[in-house]
Amino acid sequence: MVDTRRRFFLRSAAKERVQPMPWIAGWQQFTSGCTRCGDCVRACEEKIIAVGDGGFPTVDFTKGECTFCYACAESCPEGLFQPETSTPWQQHVAIGDACLAKKGVECRSCSDACEMGAIKFQLQLGKVAQPVITVSDCTGCGACVSPCPVNAIAIERIGHE
Repeated sequence: MVDTRRRFFLRSAAKERVQPMPWIAGWQQFTSGCTRCGDCVRACEEKIIAVGDGGFPTVDFTKGECTFCYACAESCPEGLFQPETSTPWQQHVAIGDACLAKKGVECRSCSDACEMGAIKFQLQLGKVAQPVITVSDCTGCGACVSPCPVNAIAIERIGHE
C-alpha cells in the first residue's frame, strides 16, 4: 500500500520523457509509417506503451518495465518493427545527481529491481555505497525507473535514431 501511494505521487512529479518503441529501425521511419491504430498499446502485456505526442505510441517506464515479449511488434499491421532476434533498442540507464545514495542516504531500490545486475552498489569508506552501472549488462528495460523514490533514473539512448 505504501509503495502504491509513493508511486502515485512520484508519477505526477516525474519528467515526461519520450522513449522509442522497441525493435524500430528509427523514430522518423516509424512515425512516417505508423497509422496510430493503437494495436501495440492494447497488446502490451505490461501496459507501458502509451499514446504520446501526435498520437504515436511511446514507452513510459514510470508504469513498469519492458519484458521484451514482442507483443507490440507482432500486433503491428504496418510491419514497422525489426525481427525479434534483433536488438530491441540502443539505450541504457543513467543515474542523476538526485540519487539518494549520491546524497548520502542508503537506497538500493534500482539495484533491487535490476534483474540483469547492471546496477550494483560499491562500498566506499565513510560513505554509503554508491551506484555503479555496467552499461554492457543493461538491456534498457526500465525496471529501475519506477521504483526510484526521487526520479533520479533516466533511460538514455545510445547513438542516433
